[in-house]
Amino acid sequence: MGLADRTAALGARALTTRRLVRAPIPLYRAGLGFLLGTRTLLLEHRGRVSGARRFVVLEVVERPSRDVYVVAAGFGERAQWYRNILACPDVRVSCGPRRSAPAAAEPLPPDESAAVLRRYAVERPRAWAGLRAVIEAAVGRPVEDVPMVRLTVKR
Repeated sequence: MGLADRTAALGARALTTRRLVRAPIPLYRAGLGFLLGTRTLLLEHRGRVSGARRFVVLEVVERPSRDVYVVAAGFGERAQWYRNILACPDVRVSCGPRRSAPAAAEPLPPDESAAVLRRYAVERPRAWAGLRAVIEAAVGRPVEDVPMVRLTVKR
């Protein structure tokens, strides 16, 4: 196993370690999300069965405008947060200095998702190379199938 494969395996393990991926949530909830910059955001959504508030930190893949964020569902349609926003698209977003802003979540059609990934690969080639390998190792399928979600802050 080469260095790239070991790195991807380590990254995949990190993505599937609940404690690690949830570590930034208390920072966001305490109003300190701005310390993490604008490459990630906190998505607050409702459980589709329980109705309970749920939180997940996601990478911002694209930001077409001040009030629009595009995030990837790295684990596809099986991701709990993705399934929850399909049932209830009214969410809240915290990113950078923005804190708990009401927003609407909208899954992108496959062709738009693919276009977002192509732009990401061109704009961030080094990040894409590593991220692609990690996601594929974690989910066991090509990253091109990853659904994207547009989060639009309500005014």
